[in-house]
Amino acid sequence: MKKIILSSLLMLTISVFGQTNPAITNWLINTTGLTGRHYVSGNPTPIVDAVAANVQTVQYSTNWVYVSTKGIPSYITGPFLDGNPSLATSQNAIFKISLNPVQNTGNPINTTGGNIGIFINGVALFDYRDGISWKNSTNALAGGPLGGMGDGVWNRDAIPAEKLGFDCSKGHPAMGNYHHHQNPSAFNLDLTVISTICDIYAADGLYAINSSVHSPLIGYSYDGFPIYGAYGYANTDGTGGITRIKSSYQLRNISTRTTYSTGATVTAGPAVSTTYPLGYFREDYEYIAQAGQDYLDEHNGRFCITPEYPNGIYCYFATVDANWNSAYPYVVGPTFYGTKTGSKVTSITETVTTYTSTSELSENTAVEVKVFPNPSNDVLMVQLSNLVKENVTIKLVDLTGKVLDTKIIYQGSTIAYFDVSTVYSGQYIIQIGEGNQQQTINVTVAD
Repeated sequence: MKKIILSSLLMLTISVFGQTNPAITNWLINTTGLTGRHYVSGNPTPIVDAVAANVQTVQYSTNWVYVSTKGIPSYITGPFLDGNPSLATSQNAIFKISLNPVQNTGNPINTTGGNIGIFINGVALFDYRDGISWKNSTNALAGGPLGGMGDGVWNRDAIPAEKLGFDCSKGHPAMGNYHHHQNPSAFNLDLTVISTICDIYAADGLYAINSSVHSPLIGYSYDGFPIYGAYGYANTDGTGGITRIKSSYQLRNISTRTTYSTGATVTAGPAVSTTYPLGYFREDYEYIAQAGQDYLDEHNGRFCITPEYPNGIYCYFATVDANWNSAYPYVVGPTFYGTKTGSKVTSITETVTTYTSTSELSENTAVEVKVFPNPSNDVLMVQLSNLVKENVTIKLVDLTGKVLDTKIIYQGSTIAYFDVSTVYSGQYIIQIGEGNQQQTINVTVAD
């Protein structure tokens, strides 16, 4: 009902439009002084930083929203085990995003290296690339941290190539600029886990995939169009139930890299091998249009109805495969659907209004809670499905009502850990939230 009321108000005045536009109201604004945390290699205890996490301020005019952020998430970053010497550091950034996005009807605009959008926690979005490409004259990779410059014909895909350097949340920094190239849900939450980084350096991501509900709005591209998580309505009109929204790109059937999917002959890259398997380069993929409405276009999006946009809007989706592993082109790309107008700016040069979140607009709805393993004799984990927009208090309580331990799941994260190794065996209660929003789950601590 709340969403229906809010959408009807959009037509009243420009002021009311500003206060209810999802591109203004859905950012995770840090009002509690929450700071970032990071791991260093070899130490599974996170270090608390002095830099504020999530978004600090949201301001808007008739045409633009300005998001001020340090670029630091609430979930723990690091370590980056591929030799990356950088840490996630304050970006002190202002992202400028259009409130009136329009389709680009001219030549397609390629996504670029560096920032191409922003997640709702203020963390940067990058596309598939890592700045490295094949150099035919030297028969080697070049560019980016490797030095020199490749041919730019066969461009390395960061997702398979840099997997060792991603932290538990599937992110890493470039010269301190922490970012995601892909769906920002933790590795250990995938149905098939392809990285063990979370085993030692426990963390989580922006949201937890939940196949039974529409995934949350998780960010905005530089063309102003929204980005959603992995699941949505099967049909673009909001019907058909919930399904995984799928990329229309697939790996080409090639053994040598001498042509593009268009058939054009190009400077050769390395032959397909165990060192350079299919999918190692962006040009290993081809776009094949699909009939189903749950498949995306060449920009990795579709025009559809969503919970935040009941009248429909063009949306990108953070695509994953059936195992919930990231699927090319991952979020946005390789070209923008809309006119690219967004950017990172150093100041605001027009009159703006500061958005202030209210309890009515930011109130959490009930979410699915998972407690596992249950029973447990070591660590008990409590995870909230989907996206947590406000800090949530989690308590471990005995049957007399005594609180044994308290944890907080911070906005923009999903999970809390209780050490029950020193707790007597028996029955206990996990209490989630406070007051009318409280939920309880019975748990068992075993010998």
